[in-house]
Parts: sequence; structure tokens; C-alpha cells
Amino acid sequence: MTCRAFITGLAGLELTDAEREFIRAERPWGFILFKRNIESPDQVSGLVDQLRNVTGEADIPVLIDQEGGRVQRLGPPHWPVYPPGAAFGALYDVDPALGLRAAWLSSRLIAADLIDLGITVDCLPLADVPVEGSDAVIGNRAYGTEPGKVAAIARAVTEGLEQGGVLPVLKHIPGHGRATADSHFRLPMVETGKSELERTDFAAFQPLADLPMAMTAHVVFSALDPAHPATTSATIINEVIRGVIGFQGLLMSDDVSMNALAGSIAERTQAIVNAGCDMVLHCNGKLEEMRAVAQQTPELTGQALQRARRALASRKPPQPLDRPAAWAELNGLTDRVGTG
Repeated sequence: MTCRAFITGLAGLELTDAEREFIRAERPWGFILFKRNIESPDQVSGLVDQLRNVTGEADIPVLIDQEGGRVQRLGPPHWPVYPPGAAFGALYDVDPALGLRAAWLSSRLIAADLIDLGITVDCLPLADVPVEGSDAVIGNRAYGTEPGKVAAIARAVTEGLEQGGVLPVLKHIPGHGRATADSHFRLPMVETGKSELERTDFAAFQPLADLPMAMTAHVVFSALDPAHPATTSATIINEVIRGVIGFQGLLMSDDVSMNALAGSIAERTQAIVNAGCDMVLHCNGKLEEMRAVAQQTPELTGQALQRARRALASRKPPQPLDRPAAWAELNGLTDRVGTG
């Protein structure tokens, strides 16, 4: 089936008639779920089934942000609380092997939760490298402040997801760690020079350039493109993300409805597409905005289509997991440093 190059959110716990009509007419590539879409395991599984039934695509991508810490859409009472990324970084400082093991265990267990529900893509890992004075939007979501350490933990997280049958989305490329504002609310400006960015922020992403998908940062890097955030900057996408970092997978925008971006939803969508993102992400479930995104989004063709196909083809079948043993091991490890 042909589709348009966007991923859409949904309004509530089940599809409305208007959403069904929209999905059939506009054919999004995938869907993303948020807390407003989640009540219980049976309800989430039912919603995922509805999405696959209305599209007629048994393997259509269903995404979620399930990191652990303060960013997890699935939570109590039906799902456990997972450690934030900083817990793995703290344990890594005690013993790198144990930090990597804890990161792997956490993401492997997350993958098991997601696959139970039919969710096949997690917007994880992060390779953002925070600096002193940066906004707390990343904060303890980050694995550390040294690029090599961040990349190593991100790789362990990736491998846990993949062995659980879930595709990873690397974020927020080429880096959100220096941002002094939360891009949900306003546009962050980073004035750091190119050589320092390459040594730190970009260096954390380079070892992860083989991941199948990545999500952009709504951040202006004034030394590279003073006029546009990375999401809408052809310069940063071509020269940094595809060039310096070497990422060749499917590149999706962060949420087009975030206030960091200027203009109408239609104008933002056009700018994202024109800059070279393969996929536009729209999250808030507002149908009029969804329609505006769809109207400005092209059919998924050419290199973007090939990247999307490669990404989906890279998903592996879940491997066996002893969940009680994995949880016991993870809790034993994170108890050494606390969970942040």
C-alpha cells in the first residue's frame, strides 16, 4: 500500500469515526501513542488492532516514547516504572560493564511490554549530551556528559530493544543536550562553535549512525545555520546529520506541533519536507492539524521509501526472556546507585 510520509497521533482511547475516515483517506506511514491513548493492556492492544484493521497493514509501525524515568507513556498500575537514563550512567561510572548490562536489561524489559501490546517502535535511545546550564528537558534522561559513554549506553539500549523485537528511534539528532530552552515551548538557540559541537554533541551520535531511524532536534545551531532549527535546516540535515554524523537511516522530525517551530502547521510541515526529513511526526491528535499535515506531506517515495523499508525490514523476532530474573537483576544493579 502506498502511504504519505507522516506519522500521526490519535485523540483518545479508541478510534473515532472521523479518525477512521482520515486514516483511510490520507494513509499515514505510522502512528504514535501517548498517555491519553492508554488505559489498560486490553484497551491498548485493542487500539493497536483497530489501527491495523483500518489500514489493512498487519505490520504498520506503532510508536511510543517509553524511555523510563519521567518519560514513559505506559506506567502504573499496569506497567512498571523504569529507571531514567542517568541511573545507567551512574552505574557505568562504578563499573562500565554493569552500566551497560543495566541499560540492556531495562530496554529489553521495555521491549517485552511493548510487544505484548503490538507496539513495534520505541523512541529510544537518547544520545543527547547535556552541559552545565542547559534546560532540564533532557536532564536525567541523558546517559552522561561524555560522548563515548553516552554512545556506549545508547548502543546497549538499542540492542535490548532489538532483541525484544522493537525498533529503536535515535534522538534527538544532532543533539538537544546544550539547549537552554524546552523546545516544546520555545525555540532553543545554541551558539557553540562547530568544532566543539563535532567533538561533543555530534560525536555521541556518530557511533550510532547505523540505527534504522532517528528523530531530529528542534534546536538552532547558530554556527551552522542561524536561521533554522535542525528539523527545518537543509544545511544541518545534509552536512551534519547525513554528513558529519553519517546517519543514513529514516529521518523523522520531532513533533511538528511543538512551539519551537514557527508558522502554521501547514508551513511547518512544508519546511520539514523541504529541508530533507523523510517523515513528519505529528503528535497531539487534533484532527484539523492532522489534516493540514497530510495535505502538505508527499507520498513516501524514492530514498525516503527505501529508508523506511530498510528500517522495517531490520526488525527482529523477539528472543526468549525470563522476565522475573531480568527484573531481579535490573533492580539489584540500580539499587547500587539509586534510580535518579
